[in-house]
Amino acid sequence: MSADDDDDITDELLADSEKLTGLSLELLGLDPHPDDMTAEQRLQFDPDDLAEMAAASPGERERSVRQTRLLAGLLWNSSSILIDQLFRDLGTLYDLDTVTPEAIAGTSVLSSLPPQFAASYDAKFTQRFIVVASDVTASLARGWTAPGCLAGELAVHCLLDQARITEDIYELDLPDEWRAIVEEVLLEDADSETLYADGAGAADGAREQDAGSLDIRHWFEPFTPGDAVPPYACS
Repeated sequence: MSADDDDDITDELLADSEKLTGLSLELLGLDPHPDDMTAEQRLQFDPDDLAEMAAASPGERERSVRQTRLLAGLLWNSSSILIDQLFRDLGTLYDLDTVTPEAIAGTSVLSSLPPQFAASYDAKFTQRFIVVASDVTASLARGWTAPGCLAGELAVHCLLDQARITEDIYELDLPDEWRAIVEEVLLEDADSETLYADGAGAADGAREQDAGSLDIRHWFEPFTPGDAVPPYACS
């Protein structure tokens, strides 16, 4: 890959960062400068932390802002790729006589879902998942709200997997531990983490302990009556 290609994707992602209005740069890990805070905001930090923030050089501050903007643009760009790849996976499923774990392992997005349920990722499931993923990624623009169902949490996992792929391809200069930072914001206290426990046995045991609430039959059910899930996904 040429340097020009790398510059092109960086410029594109920095431009895309302006579109991600549902998450602030601070939520994505950027430490604000104390001079830019109100008195009330400064009270939320320890004096030592404020001193460390203020001590950052202009060059360090500029790089941090650029890295966080690049992350914001990556999330926006990856959300579009995610939906496009899901439609591609749906087309693949239409061509299959039988859905098998081996077939799902070769897909672009469905392969990022918990593999122990792979045989259930048929066309109808994928259509419902596309609707939920579209709703979740729309929150990146309208204002972030936590996913209202397990499928929504899993869509976030798939989004971050796609972002990681783009990062690896272009060797992007992103903040350290960016995925952990984003997961803490988008997937705080997420039940879906259990589904990615090492080994199917661990996940099976967790599902039994949780009275089956993590079974695929419940992925599109709202967590609480107040959580919104698109009607089509609930059908």
